[in-house]
Amino acid sequence: MIEATSCGGVVIFHGKILLLYKNYRNRYDGWVLPKGTVEPGETHEVTALREVREETGVSARILDFIGTSEYTFFAQDDAVNKNVYWYLMRSDSYYSKPQREEFFLDSGYYKYHEAAHLLKFSNERMIFEKAYARYQELKRNNQWNEVPGIGA
Repeated sequence: MIEATSCGGVVIFHGKILLLYKNYRNRYDGWVLPKGTVEPGETHEVTALREVREETGVSARILDFIGTSEYTFFAQDDAVNKNVYWYLMRSDSYYSKPQREEFFLDSGYYKYHEAAHLLKFSNERMIFEKAYARYQELKRNNQWNEVPGIGA
């Protein structure tokens, strides 16, 4: 079994969540959160910010660590056990542009109920719900725009 680590973000702008639509060789792969592989020498935070920027064109700021998810998939002749470190992020713009080289055909910001319905994977839905609860807490305490964050 191969061990792999990725990092990603739940990016929010005006209460809406950034999602990507992936379609590889005309096969529906679904709506996902932006994430990607840690490169040598990178911290998890740097990876998360880089991957969000590469996959969506969005410059975001990390506000909080949300948690990890874990899943296993098969690639070629071996199983890959992947750990993903997730961060709550804030964007200052609705702009997004999907990374075609990674087979992302669409990207955009969606309301909570839309995002919950669109997200393909249950582990990403759980992270999204946890991140959104943290977002609501920060909003309730008038801290959403006050937290400086990391990145951008």
